[in-house]
Amino acid sequence: MTTHAMTADGRGRVLADGNEMPLLGLGVWQVPDGPECVSAVRGALELGYRHIDTAQAYGNEESVGRALRESGLPRDEVFITTKFYPGRSDPAVEAERSLRRLGVDHVDLYIVHWPRGGPTWAWPGMERARELGFTRSIGVSNFDTGELQLLLARPGTAPVVDQVQFSPFEYRRGLLAACERSGIVLEAYSSLGTGRHLADATVAEVSQRHGRTPAQVLLRWCVQQGVPVIPKSTRRERIAENGQIFNFSLSDEDVAALATLDGTGGTHRAREGKWW
Repeated sequence: MTTHAMTADGRGRVLADGNEMPLLGLGVWQVPDGPECVSAVRGALELGYRHIDTAQAYGNEESVGRALRESGLPRDEVFITTKFYPGRSDPAVEAERSLRRLGVDHVDLYIVHWPRGGPTWAWPGMERARELGFTRSIGVSNFDTGELQLLLARPGTAPVVDQVQFSPFEYRRGLLAACERSGIVLEAYSSLGTGRHLADATVAEVSQRHGRTPAQVLLRWCVQQGVPVIPKSTRRERIAENGQIFNFSLSDEDVAALATLDGTGGTHRAREGKWW
């Protein structure tokens, strides 16, 4: 296992700017704004999750904010991520609008959702959002190694996170290594392949050996490499299961066996195909 700057409890990463990010979060992509989203987020917080990942493009920031308020948890106990929709022109203006929808005075991480229009144009606005106190940390999503290099070449604040599709099946070793060299935490979304990875025979074999669910094994594979994960679910029992990944470990052999499932060739790319 690669050595990372971890939090004292071993359940989070220390970002390059000194802020701390829990390794496990709840993602709310494709969860409609309204009772279903409120219920999922509240349930996750009740079950011990302290990291919620949303985005302007998801249209459900208001529900995330409502769930946070209803949970009764202090604001500083929950790590909230939202993402700048790059179809808009000013990240700082959009961050302030996100804060109003969320009902908070800051988010913990603000991310450029994808590199539409190029990797650098939005960054001054992201830096401004941080300077204004709208967010504690800034990062990116769906940026490949070349796009990160262009962003890092400019003066100013470096991104602390690159959130990408990542799992044993999308084991982007080149991108992961580039992030680690640059002090960027690679964060994983769609680690369960929206469910399609759960039926794989190798995953099932490792799961049976540990008496764990396939989802727990796939998520554990990520966090054991220091990669934060944000599995999405609206079912309380599944959210609870996904949270039980810190009381077992995969062996080196398990980690290696799962790595053979990679279909990307250890790519430096963040996506096999762009949607923008």
